[in-house]
Amino acid sequence: MERRKFIKNVAGTAVASGVLGGTITEAMASKKEKEVIAHYVLFWLKEDLTEQQVQDFTGFFEELKAIPNVKSLHYGPPAKTHDRDVVDNSFSYNLLVYFDSLDDINTYETHPIHLAAIDKYSENWTKVAVHDSVIKL
Repeated sequence: MERRKFIKNVAGTAVASGVLGGTITEAMASKKEKEVIAHYVLFWLKEDLTEQQVQDFTGFFEELKAIPNVKSLHYGPPAKTHDRDVVDNSFSYNLLVYFDSLDDINTYETHPIHLAAIDKYSENWTKVAVHDSVIKL
């Protein structure tokens, strides 16, 4: 039992004095908050589209996945959540793309794949709303 107390005290002293070569300090520093850019887009599709045209619209999102610097890309229709005053499920699809930096989203915005996909699919929507945010992880 005395040996355990001794080892615990020595380890505590080593940590407090930085004898462990800074590994704990380095580990703590590496846990700093990381920030990413979240690109959240809502799409309202034309009401006269067929069910097949609505399904084909997901090709837009699939094409965007090929753009370099896209950390992750997710999309889908509104969830069938409870009606509440604060919930707006009037959109047809949403898109959520994460980027590591502002440079990455700037590249995405002007990338030929992005511009070509917009040109190809924009005839399907009546409205688009973009929200870009800095997200702390």
